[in-house]
Amino acid sequence: MKLVYVFDAYCGWSHGFSPTLREVMSLHPELDVDVVSGGLFTGSRRVPIREFGYVQGANARIAELTGAEFGEAYDRLIADGSFVMDSHAAARGVAALRQTAPARAVELATELQHAFYVDGLSLSDPTTYRKIAARAGLDEDEVAGAFEATESRAAAEADFARAAELGVDAFPTLLAIDGDRVTVLANGHATTEEVERRLTAFASTRSS
Repeated sequence: MKLVYVFDAYCGWSHGFSPTLREVMSLHPELDVDVVSGGLFTGSRRVPIREFGYVQGANARIAELTGAEFGEAYDRLIADGSFVMDSHAAARGVAALRQTAPARAVELATELQHAFYVDGLSLSDPTTYRKIAARAGLDEDEVAGAFEATESRAAAEADFARAAELGVDAFPTLLAIDGDRVTVLANGHATTEEVERRLTAFASTRSS
């Protein structure tokens, strides 16, 4: 059995789910986790944030339900409404971090969201990945180079395709997969206790 975490680095609900995800993973170090970018803001949705009038209200709701932090630097970044959330660039960043430290994919994905939602850093900026790498003790040149590389673009597209194949169109979604069996452990907001209960139920139905 393995887990698949489909999220978007520019998704506030994914940011809110980060503590739950990290806690679940700390409880199950034996489980492999694939971290997959979903591609929330691509194509016609890659527009200035002012086009999404619900963002501030949604963030307030996320903070209320999950305790997630939305920092002052983030508020300044989006204040005039011109910032563009480019999920393809963010997915390239996820791919770069995942490639550099595969075993730390969950940790680094949540750090990427912290960089945006707390530190107010653009996920399209190569220097953001240098900062994340430095904080994580990774090679800054390697991570920044991987972000700029052609391979990261292909990896981002592959992630979007995989999310679609899994039928995931809302983020975050945490799946448990065992052979041909798939169950949803979390979709949007979920507590650690809820995820654990669903995971236990799924595991108990495994064929002997």
